[in-house]
Amino acid sequence: MFGDLFEEDYSNVSDNQYGKGKKLKTKPLEPPAPRKFTNLSGIRNQGGTCYLNSLLQTLHFTPEFREALFSLGPEELGSLEDKDKPDAKVRIIPLQLQRLFAQLLLLDQDAASTVDLTDSFGWTGHEEMRQHDVQELNRILFSALETSLVGTSGHDLISRLYHGTIVNQIVCKECKNVSEKQEDFLDLTVAVKNVSGLEDALWSMYVEEEVFDCDNLYRCGACSGLVRAAKSAKLRKLPPFLTVSLLRFNFDFVKCERYKETSCYTFPLRINLKPFCEQSELDDLEYMYDLFSVIIHKGGCYGGHYHVYIKDVDHLGNWQFQQEEIKPDVNLKDLQKEEESDDPLMIVKAILLQEEGNGIPVDQLGQRLLKKIGISWNKKYRKQYGPLRKFLQLHSQIFLLSSDESMVSLLKNCSLQAESDFQKDDQQIFKILTPESPGLNNSTSCPHWFDINDSKVQPIKEKDIEQQFQGKESAYMLFYRKSQMQRPPEAQANPRYRVPCHLLNEMDAANMELQAKRAECDSTNNNFELHLHLGPQYHFFNGALHPIVSQTESMWNLTFDKRKTLGDLRQSIFQLLEFWEGDMVLSVAKFVPAGLHIYQTLDGDDLALCEIEITDGEDIFVWNGMEVGGIQIPTGSDCEPLLLNVLHMATGSEGDKCQHLVESPHVFPSNAQVSTVFTALALPGGVILISSAESAGEDSWTAIPRGDLKKTFREQGLRNGSSLLIQDPRNGDNSLLTRQGKWITSMNEIDWLQVKNLCELESEEKQVKISATLNTVVFDIRIKAIKELKLMKELAENSCLRPIDRNGKLLCPVPDSYTLKEAELKMGSSLGLCFGKAPTSSQLFLFFAVGSDVQPGTEMEIIVEETISVKECLKIMLEKSGLPGDTWHLRKMDWCYEAGEALCEEDATLKELMICSGDTLLLIEGKLPPLGFLEVPVWWYQPRGVSHGKSHQDRVNCTPSQGGVWRAASQGAPGDVHTEAALHYLGDVEISEDATLVELKSQAMALPSFSEPSIPSPGFLRAWTVEGQRPSRLLRTDLQQLREYKLGRRTEICLEPLQREEHLGPQDVLLRTQMRLPGKRAYGPSLDFVWDATRGWTASSLRQRVAEFYSLPVERIEIAKYFPEKFEWLPISRWNQQLTKRKKKKKQDNLQGAPYYLKDGDTIGIKNLLVEEDDDFSTARDDIGKEKQKQLALSKKKSREALSVQSSDVLPGADTPPRPRGPEASLSIHVGSFR
Repeated sequence: MFGDLFEEDYSNVSDNQYGKGKKLKTKPLEPPAPRKFTNLSGIRNQGGTCYLNSLLQTLHFTPEFREALFSLGPEELGSLEDKDKPDAKVRIIPLQLQRLFAQLLLLDQDAASTVDLTDSFGWTGHEEMRQHDVQELNRILFSALETSLVGTSGHDLISRLYHGTIVNQIVCKECKNVSEKQEDFLDLTVAVKNVSGLEDALWSMYVEEEVFDCDNLYRCGACSGLVRAAKSAKLRKLPPFLTVSLLRFNFDFVKCERYKETSCYTFPLRINLKPFCEQSELDDLEYMYDLFSVIIHKGGCYGGHYHVYIKDVDHLGNWQFQQEEIKPDVNLKDLQKEEESDDPLMIVKAILLQEEGNGIPVDQLGQRLLKKIGISWNKKYRKQYGPLRKFLQLHSQIFLLSSDESMVSLLKNCSLQAESDFQKDDQQIFKILTPESPGLNNSTSCPHWFDINDSKVQPIKEKDIEQQFQGKESAYMLFYRKSQMQRPPEAQANPRYRVPCHLLNEMDAANMELQAKRAECDSTNNNFELHLHLGPQYHFFNGALHPIVSQTESMWNLTFDKRKTLGDLRQSIFQLLEFWEGDMVLSVAKFVPAGLHIYQTLDGDDLALCEIEITDGEDIFVWNGMEVGGIQIPTGSDCEPLLLNVLHMATGSEGDKCQHLVESPHVFPSNAQVSTVFTALALPGGVILISSAESAGEDSWTAIPRGDLKKTFREQGLRNGSSLLIQDPRNGDNSLLTRQGKWITSMNEIDWLQVKNLCELESEEKQVKISATLNTVVFDIRIKAIKELKLMKELAENSCLRPIDRNGKLLCPVPDSYTLKEAELKMGSSLGLCFGKAPTSSQLFLFFAVGSDVQPGTEMEIIVEETISVKECLKIMLEKSGLPGDTWHLRKMDWCYEAGEALCEEDATLKELMICSGDTLLLIEGKLPPLGFLEVPVWWYQPRGVSHGKSHQDRVNCTPSQGGVWRAASQGAPGDVHTEAALHYLGDVEISEDATLVELKSQAMALPSFSEPSIPSPGFLRAWTVEGQRPSRLLRTDLQQLREYKLGRRTEICLEPLQREEHLGPQDVLLRTQMRLPGKRAYGPSLDFVWDATRGWTASSLRQRVAEFYSLPVERIEIAKYFPEKFEWLPISRWNQQLTKRKKKKKQDNLQGAPYYLKDGDTIGIKNLLVEEDDDFSTARDDIGKEKQKQLALSKKKSREALSVQSSDVLPGADTPPRPRGPEASLSIHVGSFR
C-alpha cells in the first residue's frame, strides 16, 4: 500500500513474532498484563506497525478527535455484529477506532491490539510485517476516515479539526495587480536541510518573498507584458490542530542514494504563527499553538523504529517516577555500613529502596532478606521482633502495607534522613517529580509527557524533548494544538468522559473477564499439587510405611496456593479431614523402594510454603508426629530404609551336591550396623562381601573387614539395590571365597547352572550342572540338561525350565529365547525341568490360590492370554479349582504375601491392569460391588451389654467369640459396671457411595437379622466406624454422602441404639462420662455427654461443662480420660495450675493434641472432691489388665530369646523349615534397631 521504502529495524522491537504470507494471530497462553504504574496502555507491535502505533496514540491523546469519534453512535455507524451481513452498512474503520480508543482508555491491560483495526484496513500479513512512512499513513488514514464518515454527522470531522488553507500570491510591481491561488492542507511539510529549526523554515516559506526581475520577469495579465513581481505565501486559515511533517529524508544526486538529514533542527514547545498568517489583526492568543506530540524516527532511511513523545492533556496517566541520585563515595560507604547493620529496620529499608516501584510482595521480602544477609527472618529476628508482617505493621510510619497486607512499600513522605540516616548531608535517594495525584496539576506549570514505545509507556520530562532535535533518533512529525483550546474540568483524570455507554459496558465486562482470567492464571501459576498420605490409613511394616488398603484410598490430592503459609495448609487439611482427632503434624515423605519414609517435619506456621521449599507433587504425611498404628516411626534421612539384595548359599536335601546360590530382598535402616545382616538371616556370623558394581553377575566383590561390621550401611556406601554376599566359613570347601575380586569355589569358578529333574520320569541322575555364561540361551541349557539327564527326546517339545527359589518353590517358566542375562538368572541358580511349554510373549503364567491364608506350595498354576478380561480369568480359575457359584472375586497378592487390592474392573484385560507373569492372584469368596458402590459390613453395638441380632460364625476375616459376637472393652464402661460391650454381626449392605448416611441406616434396619422394634427411625441410631474390634470414628451428619466420609472398601460400621434422636453439630464432641463411686474403686453407669467445643478444646471449657452437667462446683471436681488399651487414667488438670509460661500454655492447651488426643466416644471419669479427695482414678479391673499386659510382654520376650538361641544352634548344612514370609524377616530386626 505504501511501498517498501521503510523497513522495520527489529533490533529495537522486543517480544514480536515474524512470519510470511499469513497473519500472526497467536492466542496468548496467559491474559495480558495489567497496566503499569503510569496507568496508560501501549499498543502491541504486530511485527512492523510501530509507525501505526505512534500515529494512533497521537490521535488517541487528541481529546477533541477522540470525543468527536465517540459522538457517532451505532445508528450512524452500524454495529460490528452485523459486519458479515450482506445488506448491512457497517462503517468498520470508525467502529474499530472507537473500540481501540475505549480499550486504551479503560481496558486494564498494558498494551492493546490493533489486529482488528488492521483487518478492517484489509491489510495482509505482508503489510503488518513491513514498515511504512508515518507521514504518508497520516494522509491515507484521514482520507479513509473521511470516506467512511460520508453521510454521517461526522462527515467533516477531519476537515473541522485538521484542515487549513494556504494562499500563494504574486503582486505586480507595475500595476499592483494581485494574482492568488489557494491550497488546502492537512499537514504542513517543511524542509530540514540547511534550516536551523521550525520557525526558520516557516519564515522562509511564509514571510520571505521571491522576486521576479532581470532575466526572470513575470507576465502580468493586467499589464499584458513581462514585468517585475514578487511571489509570497501566507497561512490564510489555521486549523485547531496543526500537523507538521519534517522532510528528514533526501536524495543525494551525486551518490545516487537516499540519506537521512540528522542535523540539528529545533522546534518550540509554544509557537506564535501570527507572522506567517495573512490576517494579523486578531489578538496574539489566536495564533498561539502548543506542542503535544512528537513522532520520533530512530534509524536510517532504509530502516528504523518509531515511537512517540505525547503530552497528556487530560492527565489520564500517572506522571511520576523515581530517580536515583548518588553522591560522593563517602556517602556510599556510609550507606553500605548502614545496610550491614544488624538493625532489621535498616536492612528492610535498604531492600525496599532497591525496588523500582518501591513495592514488593511481603513473601518475596522474606526471600530477599534471606539472600541479602544469609539467614531467614524467623531464625535471626523473630524471637526479638516477632513475625515479619507484624514488624511491618508496628512501623506503619515507615512502611505502607496494602489493604490485603500482601504488598509492602516505603511511605513516599517518609524522611530518609530522619528515619534511617541512610544518606548524609543533602543527599536524596528518591526524587518524586510530582507528589500530587494525577490530574491535580496545571498543565502549564507541570506538563505531563510520556514516551510511548509500542507496549512500553514511561514518563519523561519536558526537557527530554530537546534530545530529539538531531541525530539518528530525531523528531519526524510535530503536532500542535491551539493554546486557547481548554479542556473541561470534568475531563481531567476521567478516562470515562464522553465514552459511549455501550463501549463503557463492553470495557467493564472485558475488565471483569480479564480479572477472572488473571485470578485463574495466578492460581494456576502459584498452585501446586500435594499428595496427602493419612497416618491412620497406613501401617509400619518391613521398615517403611505401607497403605493398609490401597495407595489410591490412602492418598488425597490437594491443590494449594504455594504463597500461603504452612498454618493455612494445616487449617485447610483440618477442614478437609473432618474426622481428624488430636494433634496434626505435617511431614515431608518420599517413596523409596522399601515403601514410604518420613524425612522432615514441617514447622513455622508463619512461613510461606515456597519459603520452606515444598515443591509441586510433594508427598506430605499427615500424622500425630509420634506413632502410626501404635508403632513409633523413625524419621529423617539418617534412618532411610535401604532395600538390599542379600545372596548366600543354601543347602538342599542332597547335601553338598545340592548347594545353590539364593537371593532375597531385605530392608535395613541406613544408620544400622552392617552386622545386623546376620540377625536378619538368623546366622551366627560370617564374612560379608559388597559388590563393587551395579549388579552381582560376573562383577568383583570386596570383603568387609571384621572391624568395619560396626559401621553403618550408609558409611559403607550402600544404597537401594546394592548386593551383599554372605559367606559362612564353616561350609568348608563349598564356601564362597574372594580371590582377586572374583567369585570362585574350591573347585572352579562359578560358571554353571543346576538343573533338577522334576518331570517325574526315572533317570540315572536327579540333577546336573550345566556350564553356561550370561549370554547363553535358555533353550540350549534345556536341551543339554535333557541329554545329560538321559531323558526322552520328546521332552524337547513339551518341557520348560523354571527357577527354584530358596524355599523350593517353582517360579514362572523362562522363555526359551531368553538369554540368562535377559531372564535375570544368576550363576549358580537352580532350575527345574518340568512338563509343559513356557508361555509365549502374549501369554501370562499366573499362580492362584483360594482364600487369603496361602501356604507355600499350595498355589495352583495357569497360563492365560494377557488380553482376556478379569471376568474370564476368574471363570477359568474357578473351573480349575472346582469351585461352584459366581460369588467370587480376584485379589492380587502383594509382596508381603497378603491379599492386596481387588481387581474391581471385571471387563478390563489383565494387560490393562498390569498383571505380569509370576503374579499370584487370590480367589476370595464374595462378589464385589459394582463401581461406585460399597459393601459395608454392619454390626450392632450395645454399650450396655444387651445382645442384639443373630450369630454369624462364618464371617470372613473376623474372629468372633461364640455366637458370632465380638467382645470389645466398652469405651464407656472401664470400671466394674458394664465392663464389656458386644458387637453382633447383622449383615452386609451394598450401597452407592453417593448415598447418605441415613440411607445406610435405613438399609441396615431392613436386614433380616435386625430385630429391634424399639428403633422407630434411623434417627434413633448412632453410626460408628469399626477399627480394632471397637467403635472408632463417629459419623455424625445423616445427610452427608458416604463418599465424603472416605470410608474405603474395607470399612465396617456399627450402629448404636439411642433413646431419642440426636443432631450433633460439627463442633459437638460426644463423650462417655462416669461418676466415681465414693469409697470404692469403681464407677457408676456411663452417661452420654455432649460438649460444644466451639470456643476451643480447652481443659477449662470441658471442666465447666462437666460441672454444669452434674450440678457440681467447678472447683470441686477432677476429671480424667481413660485409655482402655493401656488400662490407665490421665487426669485433665487446670492448665493455670501446671503451666506458667504463656508460650507453653498456648501450645499445649488443646485437648485434641498430646497427651490426651480427645475424640468422640472417649470415656471421662469424674471425681467429686466434696466426698473424696484422693487423686486415684484407677479400678481393680485396671490392675488386672495391667498385670496381664505385663505377663504377655514377658512371655513374648522369652519367646524371642528362645528363637534366637535356636537359630544360633542350627548347623549351616542342616535342613531348615521354609519361611513363607521371608521378606518380613527384616521387620523385627528393623523395629528392634529403633527401640
